[in-house]
Amino acid sequence: MLIEQSAAGVKIHPVGPVEAVVCPPGSKSLINRYLLCTSLADGQSTLRGAALSDDALRMIEGLRELEIRVELREDANVIEVHGCHGQIPATSAEIDAGSAGTAMRFLTALACLGHGSYRLNGSPRMRERPIAQLVGALQEIGGALGYDGAEGYPPLTMAARGLAGGKVVFNSPPSSQFVSALLMVAPYAARDVLIRIKGEVISQPYIDMTIKVMRSLGVEVLASDNADRFVVASTQRYAAKEILIEPDASAATYFWAAAAITGGHVRVTGLSRQSVQGDVGFVEVLERMGCRVDAGDDFLGIQGPPPGSLRGIDVDLNAMPDAAQTLAVVALFADGPTRISHIANLRIKETDRLAALESELIRLGARVEMTEEGLTITPPDQITPATIETYDDHRMVMSFALAGLAADGIVIKNADSVSKSFPDFFETLATLEPAK
Repeated sequence: MLIEQSAAGVKIHPVGPVEAVVCPPGSKSLINRYLLCTSLADGQSTLRGAALSDDALRMIEGLRELEIRVELREDANVIEVHGCHGQIPATSAEIDAGSAGTAMRFLTALACLGHGSYRLNGSPRMRERPIAQLVGALQEIGGALGYDGAEGYPPLTMAARGLAGGKVVFNSPPSSQFVSALLMVAPYAARDVLIRIKGEVISQPYIDMTIKVMRSLGVEVLASDNADRFVVASTQRYAAKEILIEPDASAATYFWAAAAITGGHVRVTGLSRQSVQGDVGFVEVLERMGCRVDAGDDFLGIQGPPPGSLRGIDVDLNAMPDAAQTLAVVALFADGPTRISHIANLRIKETDRLAALESELIRLGARVEMTEEGLTITPPDQITPATIETYDDHRMVMSFALAGLAADGIVIKNADSVSKSFPDFFETLATLEPAK
């Protein structure tokens, strides 16, 4: 039995080299972008392959609070969105984003297009996650919103009267979602919107994803060659469409990593090197560590090297920070240290992910050297059996579960937080079989 449930948590049993073909649920990043854009569209859109994670459900609940009609066909992973033609129906709303960062940021921008009194709140952790740059940017283009608690953090209140448009400047925004939120609502401002980014951009592929989603629905974004300046004309409108959501590339990293750690082979269907999701680049990171990439038009797979043959590497994960925890666990099984840099924004995620990684990697016997923006992991000679604290963070659960595939005695506490992005994670992990 690969996975064993007990009062202590979920225990993962080593299985040797694994073999599987896996299709993860639809990308929550794509789903929430399409939900926002189609909610503003002219007509009804259908999203297929849209797995209903907690993050997606929070987004849907927020849209419904704004009286935008969203219907679910859970048996078929289908969401139907009835666009509001750019006119937010509700004149008052109380929105709870829970711990969903995309929902909080996207719904904040969307509500600014309305005309009414709205309040947006979230979980205790959400009230610790900074949102000042997004609020300030929206205020610059006419958003009438402010804080209903600590300055710079949710909850937020607004007496919305639409967005006037104009120029916005971000200074090294701590989240690409701030830029994405503004881009997606920009077509419905009274005037064109010019967005300029000074300093470093975190997770640039997610901004690229946002622009591709907008273009697929008929809205063009003019971007400078170095992606630090964007113009969105206010004469544009989203068109309703039937959309097939790609599998979640961030979720796919766990199964590629499973192949790398065990020396097995796992193929993920529905993704290719041409995916709009930047996290497909994780296969190239694993290739540098000694894996072989198996690629086609509708799949990406990893063949891991024999156990003990993975190489430690030095890698910048600014473009795909959601893969950092996955790589940190793979690093436990490498020959030599792995240095992961440019991931300072992990400190403002569902938990302080850098601090959480340091604590749990040390618990497994690794030596960890921390900096302000990354960490270096020196693997132990032998993994120490341990019960892993997961800090109510879905990615801590899924990443550290991988360690149990190749080391005995790994128990994952509070594993139900996977519902945030991948409710069926453990059922899917259980489909991994010993290679023949």
